Amino acid sequence: MGEAIKDLLLNYASGFKNRDDLEAGKRIICKRYGLAAVPNSDILKEYRFLLSENKIVQILPLEKILRKRAIRTLSGIAPVAVLTKPYPCPGACAYCPHEKNVPASYLSNEPAVMRAIRCGYDPYKQIVLRLKALENNGHEPTKIELIVIGGTWSYLPIKYKYWYIVNCFRAVNDFVKVGRLVFKRPGGEEKFNIGLKSPYAKNLSLNKLKAALTKEQKKNEGAVYSLIGLTLETRPDYINTKEILEMRALGATRVEIGVQAVDDKILKLNRRGHGVKEIAAATKLLKEYGFKVTYHLMPALPGATPKKDLALFKKLFSDERFQPDQIKFYPTVVTAGSLLARWYSQGKYQPYTDKQLQELIVKCKAIVPPYVRIIRLIRDIPGESIIAGNKITNLRQILKDRGVKCNCIRCREAKEQVIASDYKIRAIKYPSSGGLEYFISAASRDGKTLYGFCRLRIDQNSPVAPAIIRELHVYGVLVSIGGAKKVQHSGLGKRLMKEVEEIAAKAGAIKIAVISGVGVKGYYKKLGYKEKDTYMVKNFI
Repeated sequence: MGEAIKDLLLNYASGFKNRDDLEAGKRIICKRYGLAAVPNSDILKEYRFLLSENKIVQILPLEKILRKRAIRTLSGIAPVAVLTKPYPCPGACAYCPHEKNVPASYLSNEPAVMRAIRCGYDPYKQIVLRLKALENNGHEPTKIELIVIGGTWSYLPIKYKYWYIVNCFRAVNDFVKVGRLVFKRPGGEEKFNIGLKSPYAKNLSLNKLKAALTKEQKKNEGAVYSLIGLTLETRPDYINTKEILEMRALGATRVEIGVQAVDDKILKLNRRGHGVKEIAAATKLLKEYGFKVTYHLMPALPGATPKKDLALFKKLFSDERFQPDQIKFYPTVVTAGSLLARWYSQGKYQPYTDKQLQELIVKCKAIVPPYVRIIRLIRDIPGESIIAGNKITNLRQILKDRGVKCNCIRCREAKEQVIASDYKIRAIKYPSSGGLEYFISAASRDGKTLYGFCRLRIDQNSPVAPAIIRELHVYGVLVSIGGAKKVQHSGLGKRLMKEVEEIAAKAGAIKIAVISGVGVKGYYKKLGYKEKDTYMVKNFI
């Protein structure tokens, strides 16, 4: 295999302009050497080796052509999802499956769950293996957004939470050296070739875990692989000031809450355990502390209709108590082990048809504001686990092929495009949870391509600062520090920050704060911000 790949790289790769060229070259090599297939990850590995040995010149299009699932890092970051171990859930929701040895609401054959089970739910192993997989597929995961899933984070024991997150930071910090200790077995599954596990033991005292977390976070500020964002998943009725301060100590910058529907009758019927009041209160508190807020929405719940779901979606943006920054659509499906499965078998529940669901999402996408990002349209539940309900996993692509237009952030982000010199700065202002939100964006003249944006909140009731930057994001291919200039590292972030500071000063703010991810504190320090508590702060006077 090695000689075949070397032959391909030295004699054919310089002529590759696209994936079709690559596949044609691979067919020649496979026939010549009697091979069934040549994995792109192996080609990439050999290319990097030959490049390091100066045995081949750099072929600029090659890594892009070899990159698998390029969309993973086209938002400028590398999202890495890890799963906490199974713990009892405080809820009794009708739609949730309850599978043994799997966190509530998850299934053992979901991809992320399968990876976690293989690692024994060890956070260190999960992260290292995920980063290695991304690198093997041509990505440079140096800017990591860690997403911790597994149910209600806030319900977990405090020692477990600190143990989990400190080992997450350690894994990111260690990856430069630990990544080399991972190999690829026949069949493609990656595995440690020595028995590595989370370095910080579970029996450490809480104080020692806190001290270790401070140490690892400080180390990550200058690490090659930086954890620039941390997302935690919880219920709205578990959000309070104490919980938020703990989340900030852990380094969290975004919180995903299970909203499902902003309707008390639907929530009560589905035994959610909280109402709209708790959703609004959690949203307000999170924004006052600068967090980005993601809503999980479940169309087609018992008690809902397509018409009602659309009205509730519109309410998210007409009622200032809500105004989420991001949305995940998780259309209701019937799975084994849930109360909903019993209702379905008794004829008490009927899911939407594929046509009804698609038409609903088309209508929702048509009205989503330009300051909102639709992260997902479907949950990655394997079809064999679905008794009834939507089984279409590529719904986003189907809607795109139909020509469905959407003005959300994800549909407009620059991806691989180079920033246009005539980009335009725009500001959208809207009321939200007792404050005033500004969405300041840099986009093409027609507004169809988004290069970057900043979220600013003006809120005199904020316990952090009267002006707080909740998010700064520059889109484009993920470019490591010192890498080729695309959209990232173009100076656009500084331009957006300047615009935001001017707006805050005009609003009368005497200081401005940033809810910064640990790995990007250095960036804000260069802009004159100083660390205070868990935020980066600049005084205007």
